Amino acid sequence: MPPILQHVQQATKMMSRRKILLLVLGCSTVSLLIHQGAQLSCIQFFKQADRLRAQYLVDCCHLAACHTPLLVHGCGPSYRPWGGAGVELHSSHTSFPLRTTPHPGLGRYPKLFPLSCPPLRDSPPRPKHMTVAFLKTHKTAGTTVQNILFRFAERHNLTVALPHPSCEHQFCYPRNFSAHFVHPATRPPHVLASHLRFDRAELERLMPPGTVYVTILREPASMFESLFSYYNQYCPAFRRVPNASLEAFLRAPEAYYRAGEHFAMFAHNTLAYDLGGDNERSPRDDAAYLAGLIRQVEEVFSLVMIAEYFDESLVLLRRLLAWDLDDVLYAKLNARAASSRLAAIPAALARAARAWNALDAGLYDHFNATFWRRVASAGRACVEREARELREARERLLRRCFGEEPVLRPAAQIRTKQLQPWQPSRKVDIMGYDLPSGGAGPATEACLKLAMPEVQYSSYLLRKQKRRGGVRARPEPVLDNPPPRPIRALPRGPQGH
Repeated sequence: MPPILQHVQQATKMMSRRKILLLVLGCSTVSLLIHQGAQLSCIQFFKQADRLRAQYLVDCCHLAACHTPLLVHGCGPSYRPWGGAGVELHSSHTSFPLRTTPHPGLGRYPKLFPLSCPPLRDSPPRPKHMTVAFLKTHKTAGTTVQNILFRFAERHNLTVALPHPSCEHQFCYPRNFSAHFVHPATRPPHVLASHLRFDRAELERLMPPGTVYVTILREPASMFESLFSYYNQYCPAFRRVPNASLEAFLRAPEAYYRAGEHFAMFAHNTLAYDLGGDNERSPRDDAAYLAGLIRQVEEVFSLVMIAEYFDESLVLLRRLLAWDLDDVLYAKLNARAASSRLAAIPAALARAARAWNALDAGLYDHFNATFWRRVASAGRACVEREARELREARERLLRRCFGEEPVLRPAAQIRTKQLQPWQPSRKVDIMGYDLPSGGAGPATEACLKLAMPEVQYSSYLLRKQKRRGGVRARPEPVLDNPPPRPIRALPRGPQGH
């Protein structure tokens, strides 16, 4: 007789008829739910069946589920989703703790999303994916994603591609990206996350084989309002508008816009431009061009995130890269104060913004639909549960780092110089976090990185990687084909969040 059946037989002799009946009913329920494809883990069932002794339920789960090929989540001493640590089942207790991992000095919280969206059935555990290229689009929450990637790279001692000093903190944007724009001390890289204009051939020349490419899009009307506010002092098309009125610009954009002039890409189809497309094309006149651009993006990018559903996007990113919960925790960066943005964009203004940026609107609508198909494929309830767990863990982390009531502050109120965000103009307030006074040690260092703006973090990583590569004292090489001087008219701090 198989050992597990002997074990059940021995347990049965010790049980009353009532307990045997409850056990049979419990096993039948588990089996029925499994065969119906319900995403119910053994542990979740245990919590709902507290009338039964945990030992009997573990036996039941092993009999009815763990040896059943239709099991959705898996069971047993340790369940390992996508390369993470396991969930430990303790058969002699009614509680089932999740194995945790410490974030430096920040207490302990679950390393994995417990019992949430599993990978594809029968997928073997995967190690974390370490090579990622993130196309950081403008005003799409890209600075926050960049910070996530920077911190991941630093924790795992990975090399981050950073711009040559001639390019400042962006890869010589708005020029087409070239591998020559990358600082030699940061090559060959594992991670790339700074602003650039997409060029597939050059990126593939720089990044190692197997690199995962991801990007993020934002609803074009709200994105354009943010662009208009943020770059109002630097984009000539915006500077021409009387009283800096977004409504006036959208009423007659051709009166202010000049194709080809400096920073014109911030005033027309910015998403398409960042993705390497021709931002002067109109899908109304050339629908085939939009279809072709969409096809090119789909060929390269494994995931197109959506800024309006940021947490759900991070859930999909985590699953794509086999990362853990602590790898995608974040603090919101480069956000404008409420006084610097429209509380709500009127419907007529939103329609005008989408019409003017029709190429961006077509890209967004397509990839927003694609995004929700991916969510449905992963299991919408699962993704929503993971997103909720992410938000809860994030709130705990922010309280540990920035006090019981963490608040975004204007730059003038931030004492820690390393956390002061760059201000694009006197009319726009960019917010940030500040550390409580008196902090020191690993926890403070981790919290500092969590809220560090793009310019400071990029400079810090460059210094660190130059020291690691032994090039601290070497003079910076001169680019064979440096960017034209007007590029440097872009202030040192614009960040694309």
